[in-house]
Amino acid sequence: MAGSDVKLVGIRPCPYVNRAQIALNLKSVEHEFIELNPYTDRDMLVKLNPVHKKIPVLIHEEKPVCESLIVVQYIDEVWTNGTAILPYDPYDRAIALFWASYIEEKWSPLLGELRKAEGEEEKAALMEKIWQGMALLEEAFLKCSKGKAFFGGDSIGYVDIALGGFLGWIKATEILAGRKILDGEKTAGLVGWSERFLLDKAVKDVIMEPEKLAEIYQRYQASKAN
Repeated sequence: MAGSDVKLVGIRPCPYVNRAQIALNLKSVEHEFIELNPYTDRDMLVKLNPVHKKIPVLIHEEKPVCESLIVVQYIDEVWTNGTAILPYDPYDRAIALFWASYIEEKWSPLLGELRKAEGEEEKAALMEKIWQGMALLEEAFLKCSKGKAFFGGDSIGYVDIALGGFLGWIKATEILAGRKILDGEKTAGLVGWSERFLLDKAVKDVIMEPEKLAEIYQRYQASKAN
């Protein structure tokens, strides 16, 4: 792995990898992107992340940093140029960490469950949970943003990255499940936020088109069935 002092290991469709890409872009960190498929390049991944065996892995000065939200925090603390990703204020920082944890542990897994759901009853039950979560996130956005463009205020912050990394897959899940998740009536604040987030120069070349993601998912599911 000679070359760049900073390397990011992962695959482009992965929302967790996208988080790290966005953070690196926000800090204008030049880096080498190393394609690694966690399903086929298992041996290399085990060497880089022997505990979780997951992507992304950030390699800085030959030292690996694992887990996407930890990677984002590391990037923010090492490259102090530009706007901070995590708030300086201890309370605001705690709130950002809380909502990122909620997205990671409670809300985002529901998207995967919805994509796999069979039958209208199962989909309806999952959508109820997803909408309940979206209502909480809508309220969090209104409070954290304080009337500004992002959870982080005037610029993209930690919660923006935590949730925004999933935007491609949120829209792909809408296609695959035939259900609306980002609803202009129920979550108007988040709809506007998502549009601004995807247009930001740090993001727009990172998140893949939802139609392409849906196609990738269907192809992967078909390969598993064979």
